[in-house]
Amino acid sequence: MKNYIELTKPRITWLILMSTAIGYFFGLRGAGGWWGLAKSIDFPAMLHTIAGTGLIASGTAALNQWYEREADAKMRRTAHRPLPSGRISAGGALLFAVALSVAGFLELWLGVNLLAGLIGAFTLASYLFLYTPLKQRTWWSTTIGAIPGAMPPLIGYAAAAGTITREAWVLGAILFLWQFPHFYAIAWMYREDYARAGIRMLPVVEPDCRSTARQIVLYGLALVPVSLAPGILGMAGRIYIVGALLLGVWFLYSGVRVALERTSVRARKVLVTSVLYLPLIYGLMLLDRPGL
Repeated sequence: MKNYIELTKPRITWLILMSTAIGYFFGLRGAGGWWGLAKSIDFPAMLHTIAGTGLIASGTAALNQWYEREADAKMRRTAHRPLPSGRISAGGALLFAVALSVAGFLELWLGVNLLAGLIGAFTLASYLFLYTPLKQRTWWSTTIGAIPGAMPPLIGYAAAAGTITREAWVLGAILFLWQFPHFYAIAWMYREDYARAGIRMLPVVEPDCRSTARQIVLYGLALVPVSLAPGILGMAGRIYIVGALLLGVWFLYSGVRVALERTSVRARKVLVTSVLYLPLIYGLMLLDRPGL
């Protein structure tokens, strides 16, 4: 069972569920402080949302590992995973992954609403059938992969509100832009591994990493104004705006440093900053929502 759980990538799933919960929170229509908001929560629906998203995210991760098992066997970073190491069979992993994915879609559809289920299904399909195969063809796969990666807050919002509004798209846009510095930093750190497996990440295609550094800076720069949009749209207050600006500058600074020095040490610092940035900015949104 431990090997099957490892297929689901729990450390990534918790970030997905955090983003889903933020979307659900902002999709609620309650007012009058925390108590008024709490009264508007449909707790069974919220649990179905978290469970369904967790199942479909876990199924997607497991299907991805099943698809990439041969490439994973060539990389030091992933050779120890359950499939390339031979701890579980490919057939068993596929059945497990499909069961999780179907259960996740049904959980969202029947337990919440069809819109949330369809967004979840789109996330799985675009990740597996577009992003995953493109990784061995073009470095633009990172851009394609950022689309399904930005869907969790939209799933949460659709579950709570039954529709998708500009507020939901703003949450998705923040997550979309955040992914580029995060994943380019990972690709930079493990570019030799990716090259060994034939995965055409940008640092593999252009080993001097000038283009990678430029992408990190550009997306970090774009994230600053987009992260202020919740304050402009009234989703959060002035404290959030100030905090988001400071966090954005901090994130951008880490990108500028890696562009100036172009070392794996600096790339790791971008990665660490990105992992801290996301829960911090989400926390600011929660704490500074108007009326709370």
